[in-house]
Amino acid sequence: MANAYETLVVERSGRIATIWMSRPEVFNAFNEQLITDLHQACVELDGDASVRVVVLAGHGKHFSAGADLNWMKRASAYGEDENLADARRFAGMLRALSDMSKPTIARVQGAALGGGTGLAAACDMAVAADDASFSTSEVKFGIIPAVISPFVLRAIGPRHALRLFQSAERVDAVRALAMGLVGEVVPAEQLDAAVARLAETLVVGAPDAQKAAKDLISAVNGRPIDDTVSEDTARRIARRRATAEARDGIAAFLEKRPPAWLQ
Repeated sequence: MANAYETLVVERSGRIATIWMSRPEVFNAFNEQLITDLHQACVELDGDASVRVVVLAGHGKHFSAGADLNWMKRASAYGEDENLADARRFAGMLRALSDMSKPTIARVQGAALGGGTGLAAACDMAVAADDASFSTSEVKFGIIPAVISPFVLRAIGPRHALRLFQSAERVDAVRALAMGLVGEVVPAEQLDAAVARLAETLVVGAPDAQKAAKDLISAVNGRPIDDTVSEDTARRIARRRATAEARDGIAAFLEKRPPAWLQ
């Protein structure tokens, strides 16, 4: 798979796969091809049971500078129908990344601007170097961060989004951590080690349980804690306890042996 894409390199280390955006000459700005490649890579890795964790990273000094200027120029000449098709492709890629059934980590260094912020937010978690910066800069170009908005809002909430979507200001790594956009900030030279530690921690979890945990968050978030939610959560844990994975996991703990998914 490492040579299957024009704009990406996919590397594997044990059960961890890293998708490297590989357009460093334009700071990993995305165009139609990168969007297509990222979508396909997410689909393929999600369907590969040997991959337990997916890391999204960018070659060079920057994670992603957002939209490629030539792509933006082409899009500015499109009519509404062409722009809609273009936006749907971008939205589909972000959904493919966000909806992966296994844990995803954004490895962020340097700039993560516009859609680059969206990519980081679409991952389950993000680890940033202390030189990282983020911006939803679209209003500077007379547009809005529409397609990335569900993922950024999920990460930072509406109050922070109201400011950032309108101000287009840059946010450094420390402030991004305080907002919830990233979960950890480390010195740049320690970024790979920090991502590796987190990935190895995630590999220990049961794969079907991790997918069920992601589904649980989507089902419960934002809903009132009422009888319906209580019943839903009770049914979810009851179903999970009855699975072969859960039975093996509990037995492995009691018998002091590795569970089947780690063998």
